[in-house]
Amino acid sequence: MVASAVTGGIVHLGGIGGSNGSRASEKGGELPPATATVVRTDLVRSKTVDGRLDFAQRRPVKSAVDGTVTVAAAEGRTLTMGQALYELNDKPVTLLYGPVPMFREMKTGDRGSDVLQLERNLRDLGYGAGLYVDTRYDRDTEAAVKQWQKSLNREPTGKVGRGDVVFQPGQVKVVSVDAALADQVGPGEPVLTIASTQPVVRAHLDQTDGALTAAGTKVEVTLPSGKTADGRVAGTVRPEGSGSGGGAAAQEGIVVEVVLDGGARAASGEDAKASVSVKFVSEARKGVLAVPVEAVLALRGENGGYGLQIVQGTGTRTVRVDTGMTADGQIEVSGPDVREGLEVGMAAS
Repeated sequence: MVASAVTGGIVHLGGIGGSNGSRASEKGGELPPATATVVRTDLVRSKTVDGRLDFAQRRPVKSAVDGTVTVAAAEGRTLTMGQALYELNDKPVTLLYGPVPMFREMKTGDRGSDVLQLERNLRDLGYGAGLYVDTRYDRDTEAAVKQWQKSLNREPTGKVGRGDVVFQPGQVKVVSVDAALADQVGPGEPVLTIASTQPVVRAHLDQTDGALTAAGTKVEVTLPSGKTADGRVAGTVRPEGSGSGGGAAAQEGIVVEVVLDGGARAASGEDAKASVSVKFVSEARKGVLAVPVEAVLALRGENGGYGLQIVQGTGTRTVRVDTGMTADGQIEVSGPDVREGLEVGMAAS
């Protein structure tokens, strides 16, 4: 009888040289203490962690000028083009759409892409019926700005100051209020934290889970209501509360942002303050032959490799196999002598 030892769930068999084919040995040896069946199944390697619902692309809105907050924004509100993000010194700071940030005062005679996006907003808001949208801030632009300023109860100067508007790519969600009513704020100080209206899930992974953070990694999210939703990793984000130098918060792990396949509908009606469960799938193999890890034999000798002890009636034979992915205690096996339904030996549990 061949001596064996169990290491890491795999039985090591000594003294079996085998042949060049798949069959390592054939004998009527003693029956194993336990058996299992070769099954055809899906193997999925995954990790499940806690997460929470949030919105994508969080970023602060900072004041461009000194002033007093006279209207505080409402947390959770969705704002669109032409609406006030907040009011400073009793004057609205208006949300307009465009990729170019507000970096200067705009006035007659100016040219640039910022002027172009301002004119697009004026046109879309209904000001300046005859306005020709281009990169020039001309008299027609000034007239349209004055119309718009009167509607906001601002002095109709025809100029747009740095503290008058905030440009963002589209509609935004107010996720937190950083400056309350009557707070004094100066240039560069945050007033609001906003995000896109696209719901996401933020989940914390360990530093050793770097492979799961790749963009496109598939996940399954169990929402607070118990419903499940498919999603994919969009990327990593800085942990909340971590500074530019990292610190304790950054050392605790990696924060991953997950986009739900169903978009806003997938998270509709869910409790945004409750936690969710996020299952990361790092690898999946569909319809493969598999056995418990304990059924695989590590063959020693000239050829080495791995094998299975096939149980046939009152005897056994050992065949070579190729091994693949492992998940949940099962391992993928393949070879010409392996088929679904075979009974294989296992070490005693």
